[in-house]
Amino acid sequence: MSVRGRLVSASAVVVASVLLLAGCSLPSFLGGGTERSEPTGERVSAELEPFYSQVLEWERCDDKLCATATAPLDWSDPGAGEIELALVRRPASGQKIGSLLVNPGGPGGSGYEFIADSVDYAVGPRLLERYDVVGFDPRGVGRSTAVTCFDAAQMDDFLYGIVPAERGSDEWIADVTEANRAFGQACSDETGELLANVDTVSASRDLDLLRAILGDERLNYLGYSYGTFLGATYAGLYPEKTGRLVLDGAIDPTASNQEVNIAQSVGFEDALRAYLDECLSGTECPFSGSVDDAADEVARLLASVEASPLRGSDGRMLGADALVTAIIYPLYSAESWPYLSDMFESVMFGEADVALAFADLYNGREQDGTYRDNSTEAFRAINCLDYAYDDDPAKMRAGAAELAEAAPIIGPYFGYGDIGCAQWPVQSEAERTAITAEGAAPIMVIGTTGDPATPYQWAEALAAQLDSGFLVSYDGEGHTAYRKSNACIDETVEDFLVDGTVPAADPRC
Repeated sequence: MSVRGRLVSASAVVVASVLLLAGCSLPSFLGGGTERSEPTGERVSAELEPFYSQVLEWERCDDKLCATATAPLDWSDPGAGEIELALVRRPASGQKIGSLLVNPGGPGGSGYEFIADSVDYAVGPRLLERYDVVGFDPRGVGRSTAVTCFDAAQMDDFLYGIVPAERGSDEWIADVTEANRAFGQACSDETGELLANVDTVSASRDLDLLRAILGDERLNYLGYSYGTFLGATYAGLYPEKTGRLVLDGAIDPTASNQEVNIAQSVGFEDALRAYLDECLSGTECPFSGSVDDAADEVARLLASVEASPLRGSDGRMLGADALVTAIIYPLYSAESWPYLSDMFESVMFGEADVALAFADLYNGREQDGTYRDNSTEAFRAINCLDYAYDDDPAKMRAGAAELAEAAPIIGPYFGYGDIGCAQWPVQSEAERTAITAEGAAPIMVIGTTGDPATPYQWAEALAAQLDSGFLVSYDGEGHTAYRKSNACIDETVEDFLVDGTVPAADPRC
């Protein structure tokens, strides 16, 4: 079983499981044949000029337009090679403001699939009228030049394999270290030089390239979850080129890997208790007694499958790590809580299949055993470059104890994540520092008070760090808010993106 940390979560992971909204008819505003996007023609260095002057050739793909851009493999050495970036565009149906680039999160979430499959979910009608909505796969992800590591069978063993030794023991650490070393080596062998160049700073430079070759003087951007870190990083690098940026489900750029783990374990545990409270007030809850009683039962259930994993009908084993993943998946959205009750009930009866199916949805595993994308590989590769790691056993044990104290149910299974990246083939040089983006246009930061994956305090922190940041709060449960919460959030976002309206104060939606 790999120790891979927990997804700072792609909205697309949840969206893809519930809706595929792309239609078959062609909109009247979608022209025939191919289209060309003319770059802005801005002055750049001679070595970057071939990239910034490229002309995108758009071709029809179902009811949208698709194109491929070329970016430097290594932005510090633009002549060292090239990569491809996949884009999909839904043209504005009315008077166009410009392009709106969208990132659904992850890291590793496919912006291409998010817009291709569910653009009508991703943005509201006002934005569809006024913007060319553009989804893109960042470097290392999906249809762009991608990180590649294991085949499906190897990935199954990596994600679902059981380590028999006691969690945190020397033997357990050695086994998990070897599994992660093999994974990293496979990523290096299969991916090559790209593996050293999938960090968020490089992806932000790609974002500026896309802005320019789409013909936009300033970047208009909607980023969810990890996408908020990508957008904030862009603003820090190019404050003078920011247009209207919305960062929904914000990440605190200063948070260390351990601080992220603590905040997320507490966030998911709080969401679990909120679910249990709602469940116990209903008539078909698998738990009884108080919320504390039910929480204790969940802890016992995790300890039980840790000691004696359950076998699924396909032969795979459900251990505590996979069960934690299965619990977390529905906690991203309160609308999914009833399915969580069904999953708990099945595990209580000694059945593994429902829980494995939930973990599969989270991990991008299809029913036939294949994986629909490379989100797990990209998630690891990007995070390994964006954070610093230390796999000293004493420090990891101290960190694990801190997690268990902060979140007694979820926390014990969030520890030892440093193993996955401390011996990664490419060592990180990243520093987690505040992003101020002095001189940037106003930047909207959205925080949900009950967000388990990107806790509300991160949105408060990012809005405070950004010189031009302003906070919009949604008082509710679930991960991210735009198009998932209420009219107050949707109208505030769209008024800003369409008209540039900055609220006088946090609307507290």
